[in-house]
Amino acid sequence: MRVWVDADSCPRPVREIVERAAKRESIPLIYTANRPIPMEENELFSMVVTESKDQSADLYIVDNVRGDDLVITRDIPLADQLVEKDIAVLNDRGVLYTRENIKERLSVRNFMYELREYGGGVERHSAFGPKEKQAFANAFDRQLRIMLK
Repeated sequence: MRVWVDADSCPRPVREIVERAAKRESIPLIYTANRPIPMEENELFSMVVTESKDQSADLYIVDNVRGDDLVITRDIPLADQLVEKDIAVLNDRGVLYTRENIKERLSVRNFMYELREYGGGVERHSAFGPKEKQAFANAFDRQLRIMLK
């Protein structure tokens, strides 16, 4: 098992939680982004810096992930591709994407994207505070326990 982090927009508290768990469980952790991301030096941790082209980090993850890996991303189209490959995907708010919920999430995301294209609506993420950090930590720990059994 490995943990992948789509690191382009991953909040620092999430990276810290993932790093602590990876060290505790001796799980390889792979950050992927189109620019270097600050990370702790550790033999279990690696950073893949892809081309700066749009979606290059996502494509790298899709091409290199394995069935027993866990991916952390807030990118819903990427999550959709991974769920189709039966990969466990968790967002930075602690939501586990599944075959049952990903299409609805993708549909809402696409609708909001189109609305913005036509000058309507603004997509807003609530601030990442203690409540969101705890929700992610709980969901991440729960998913790790399931996958490590």
